[in-house]
Amino acid sequence: MTHTTQQPDSALEDEFLWLEDIYGEKPLEWVRSENSVTEEALVNPEFLASEQRLLEVLDATDRIPMVSKRGGHYYNFWRDKDHPKGLWRRTTWDSYLTDAPEWDVLLDVDALAADEEKEWVWGGAMFLRPDEGEPYRRVLIALSPDGGDAQRYREYDVVDRAFVEGGFDIPVAKSRISWAGPDALHIGTDFGPGTMTTSSYPRTVRTLRRGEELDSAELYFEIPETSMMAVVMHDQTPGFERDIAAHIVDFYSSRTYLRRDGEWVHVDVPDDVNVSLHREWLVLRPRTDFELDGVTYRGGSLQAAPLEAFLSGQRALTTVFEPDEHTALQSWSWTRDRLLLNLLKDVSSEIRVLNPADGWSSELLDACPPLHSVDAYAVDDEDDDAGNDYWLVATGFLTPTTVVRGTIGGGHEEVKASPSYFDESAFEVEQHFAVSADGTRVPYFQVAPKGLVLDGGNPTLLSGYGGFEHAMTPAYSGVIGRGWLERRTGDGRSGVYVLANIRGGGEYGPAWHQAALHANRHRAYEDFAAIAQDLVDRGVTSPELLGCTGRSNGGLLVGNMLTQYPHLFGAISCGVPLLDMKRYTKLSAGYSWIAEYGDPDNPEQWEYVQTFSPYHRLQEGRKYPKTLIWTATSDDRVGPVQARKMAARMKSLGVENVWFHEALEGGHAGASDNRQAARMHAMSYEFVWKALTGGL
Repeated sequence: MTHTTQQPDSALEDEFLWLEDIYGEKPLEWVRSENSVTEEALVNPEFLASEQRLLEVLDATDRIPMVSKRGGHYYNFWRDKDHPKGLWRRTTWDSYLTDAPEWDVLLDVDALAADEEKEWVWGGAMFLRPDEGEPYRRVLIALSPDGGDAQRYREYDVVDRAFVEGGFDIPVAKSRISWAGPDALHIGTDFGPGTMTTSSYPRTVRTLRRGEELDSAELYFEIPETSMMAVVMHDQTPGFERDIAAHIVDFYSSRTYLRRDGEWVHVDVPDDVNVSLHREWLVLRPRTDFELDGVTYRGGSLQAAPLEAFLSGQRALTTVFEPDEHTALQSWSWTRDRLLLNLLKDVSSEIRVLNPADGWSSELLDACPPLHSVDAYAVDDEDDDAGNDYWLVATGFLTPTTVVRGTIGGGHEEVKASPSYFDESAFEVEQHFAVSADGTRVPYFQVAPKGLVLDGGNPTLLSGYGGFEHAMTPAYSGVIGRGWLERRTGDGRSGVYVLANIRGGGEYGPAWHQAALHANRHRAYEDFAAIAQDLVDRGVTSPELLGCTGRSNGGLLVGNMLTQYPHLFGAISCGVPLLDMKRYTKLSAGYSWIAEYGDPDNPEQWEYVQTFSPYHRLQEGRKYPKTLIWTATSDDRVGPVQARKMAARMKSLGVENVWFHEALEGGHAGASDNRQAARMHAMSYEFVWKALTGGL
């Protein structure tokens, strides 16, 4: 399991460039033809029954309606069988506590789509904070016409339950918007040539006042075209109102500015230090070690300082969290005057509460069960009565999700619990560690039937991601339970599900991520291959019964399993993937990921980027596992063309066991409603199961 040094032919002509015409007649004709072949192979009565069981989970009316608090109401967006596009609705706290809350429907997206003859997909809501004593009323609603990242923003009145006549209405684009006051917005959007970055995001932010035309908006903040994105956010916190600008250089570098006396004032820290503000506090999270006034602060730690003192030149920082070999900071959330830290200790959760008024003293919020994920965050830090309330969302592979509400220093109560969607009692969860090629111990979770026979005969699905500092943590999924774990072979074997925690992710903080960047990308793939080999060595499965699956960057991961470690797998499900690493920067939002992978247009960087470009690693005459490559036409983040080209090239090289499917809607998620999501999941699980057990 060593890193493959063989170089692909970088001069290989790209004979499938024509498939990059996303909506072209000829490419779409090819897509429909390939879809037909795949559906003929997979869609049968057994498939449809499985799809229906997954749809029952997604449409279940007794699943937890997660809410966010604004004023005296709790808001929720909900999809089910009768409302596939969804309902935006709200209720009161007393009603939410009941088994059957009374929901006040504010917007029926299905009805709106029918009235406007547009396939709207919900994108979220952004409230304007009202004046003291007034109810929340005005909101910007984001709607996508196809499930992609580009959205239209429209002003809505939750009291009148109607879009505001003559109100703000921002055309479809990859916009970043903030309320600047009751009659103004800070808008980053496509204002025409030169206003979007090479990464396809806004490079200028302008202030649009009520009644003005969009092209009359006044320039407020701008960045170079080669940076990733410009954002301006108006902090509406009473007593701390301020404009904050972010010059996002790339995924891991940014510069934060505050508006003072008509000028932008830089918060002077290194670009790879994350900056956040809460009331009077400045909080810093460095990605790498940095020195300030002779003091070195570790990457992955967390510092705090009074904001005004820091801006005036008093540079003393208090370290409020220090990582260790096993513990990393996953996220943080402020209540009114406490800081909640969500930590991972060997990928199990720990929650700590910090009190800045007591020298940043720290205490455990509650004992978290091992091999579970628990997330704590504020209910509403601006509420006079509930400012120190928190949500606690706990979940595990075999533990249906629960939602608890508590008060720091007070009690807590379970508010909602997810129903069970499969027989969890038949399975058990274990954590194991594989040893990668360079000696690094890499954790993974194994969900398997109790009394698992270790004879190599169990169909096993290995899932992973390994990128962008995203941690893969335990979570309950009725879809995985029904779609994979409860399947049975002819001799009664259940499916085994494995989740990998490879480098490139955030399971052990930024250093775990940085270990697999650029020229070290191979480490993520060596980690994943080491886990695959460990599953075989331990007798859990064998290569012919081991499948792997991944989406987006995870699609790139399994694409490299396909081309570099084909001997380890019997089947591969590769979703909405990056695969052509020569042209990825020129496709959709790809330019923004140079900080993760490297720049293929730089000859020195292409030398290593090409080593993990699956599209260029394909070889004629080589044996590959059975492969399903799937994507969505309307995905404007990765785009469908890399998946198309990979499948087409494999077929042109004579690879027989490759199938392709492209949803004609659904965006980067691959689905814009529950029906599409059920089809997507069923297709992936059905393919891998059949491929491993001889049905394909």
